[in-house]
Amino acid sequence: MIRGFHLADLFTLANAGCGVASIFASMTFVATGPMSAFFVAAALAPLALVFDALDGRVARWRQRHSAMGRELDSLSDVISFGVAPAALAFAAGMRGGWDWLCLVLFVACGVSRLARYNVTAEELSEGQDKVAYFEGAPIPTSVLLVGLLAFAGWQGRIGAALYFGNLELGPFDLHPLVLVFPLWGGLMISKTLRIPKI
Repeated sequence: MIRGFHLADLFTLANAGCGVASIFASMTFVATGPMSAFFVAAALAPLALVFDALDGRVARWRQRHSAMGRELDSLSDVISFGVAPAALAFAAGMRGGWDWLCLVLFVACGVSRLARYNVTAEELSEGQDKVAYFEGAPIPTSVLLVGLLAFAGWQGRIGAALYFGNLELGPFDLHPLVLVFPLWGGLMISKTLRIPKI
């Protein structure tokens, strides 16, 4: 199997590694509370984005594209830009039952968006090496949500001090800030939003 790897795939795996490390840092923050762990979790998202950008550039430079590389890229993106931001939101204090639902929905939208991209990439590329545009917001744009959480952490507005507070709705709590996650998920699965690929 290792013989099937290309140089670009190493950058893709580095992306996935950043995502997993971010999740571990979020878990460390929840378990033991050092703010440094929270900021490390947030900082790994833009680093994952760098590796995500490099894998595509390296693949085009070396003219090595493969179905395996595309699947690796999607799986890595789910970890780094789907699960890791949701874990950071949980660490930031979005832990109510409705929060869980919103974060799960966000990840599900990310998974759906990537699956749709993989199925339609050939059609969207119109015979070129790469697609001309994205249908829906690309999942790496979730680094903006991570940036929002990092800013909240820097201001001390996480946990009980989370922006917009906490609402008790029926049997569960809802932190209104969590609503940006399903809204972002909706942008990812939108078929009407078309973003040119640079």
